[in-house]
Amino acid sequence: MRVVVAEDLFLLREGLVRLLKSRGFEIAAATDSAPGLLAALLEHRPDLAIVDIRLPPTHTDDGLRAALAARQRLPGLPILLLSQYVERIYAEELLADQAGGVGYLLKHRVFSDDQFLDVIRTVAGGGTVMDPEVVTKLLGRTEPLARLSVRERQVLELMAEGRSNSAIANRLFVSEKAVSKHSTSIFTKLGLTPSDDDNRRVLAVLAHLMSGPGRSV
Repeated sequence: MRVVVAEDLFLLREGLVRLLKSRGFEIAAATDSAPGLLAALLEHRPDLAIVDIRLPPTHTDDGLRAALAARQRLPGLPILLLSQYVERIYAEELLADQAGGVGYLLKHRVFSDDQFLDVIRTVAGGGTVMDPEVVTKLLGRTEPLARLSVRERQVLELMAEGRSNSAIANRLFVSEKAVSKHSTSIFTKLGLTPSDDDNRRVLAVLAHLMSGPGRSV
């Protein structure tokens, strides 16, 4: 798998590069700026971009903007955002085209290399992975969620992390049939059409949640 890494902190960038190389990934490019990221993505067309949101030159959302600009030219380009902060608007921007292959992780909540590599493979394969804190931020400001039961909210949050019905069942210690029932109820209450495609299901749920009131950060 060919990867482009964009991180302005030298030690973190080199750490990512060494970790990925040690696990058999090919580093197509490693850059410390948004212009460098955009150029690398368009030149190398990698299988995945790992991107710090706040890159030079302005250290605001330059990394995200460069990744999204590349994705417009390379539809479906898998992007994994890394951040120190929960920024709701960044999650919304990332999910806007509903093309899949997206992730948003908080740097301080990556606890092991195996966890991180699982996320990389999921996103590169077209899946969606959102840090639970980001999911909570998305869910916490949306009025339609008031109609969901406590268990349904738990199932929805795990859905939004990209988990399958089987994985949700294992996490909540319930049967897959129970998860399926809760999922159907969630879609009904939120006015969404159920789908057998897990990734589309996650994106549809998040897109619906983000269309509600209180979009500002």
